[in-house]
Amino acid sequence: MQLPFFIYGKARFTSIAGDFIIDAPIQRGMIGFGQPYEINKASMGISEFNVNGTLIFKGYFQLGKDFFVFTSKHAVCEFGHMSSLGCRSKIVCTSSIKFGEFARLGPECQVIDTNFHNMKNTITHEVFEKSKPIDVGSYNFISNRVTLLKGSSTPKYCTIASNSVCTRDYTALGNNILIGGAPAKLIKENIARDWSGEKEGLESLLMIFKK
Repeated sequence: MQLPFFIYGKARFTSIAGDFIIDAPIQRGMIGFGQPYEINKASMGISEFNVNGTLIFKGYFQLGKDFFVFTSKHAVCEFGHMSSLGCRSKIVCTSSIKFGEFARLGPECQVIDTNFHNMKNTITHEVFEKSKPIDVGSYNFISNRVTLLKGSSTPKYCTIASNSVCTRDYTALGNNILIGGAPAKLIKENIARDWSGEKEGLESLLMIFKK
């Protein structure tokens, strides 16, 4: 029997009323929750699932220690093959969040597609959209403590500097870019992580039961 989901350490299941869908060939241990694949190995044991919507896995996926995952009813969160989020990361999905293949997020990142509360213009009384989809491009290298907020969209081969806050669509800037800041803006063009050079190492580290 194949066991595609591995849960490492303690995890609280506040709700798993939603759906977990694997849209890829099933392999043992292909999806790791709380996986200690980073240089720090100790865990606080505070991982929590609150899944009322749908999680879709397009292949192998890893989520580091002490994570928090929330999806509201009817929300869809999709993880591309070989995507990952580091330890103490948070996902709050009330509408739609999508990670492309090899979208790699460092520790303490948070991806939140909602304001949580309604906001309005105090003059016109216009009520702003509370939630907007987030789309993280394939082969994104996202450093630690990065926040992606509602409406964020990144191109392929995008690098995001530590402690940045992404708030808009960056795809018009093109591929192979470095963005950073709060809010994030273009820092450098024609730059990307050496994905081809690291591919074998990544697979050996994360595809623990690869045939």
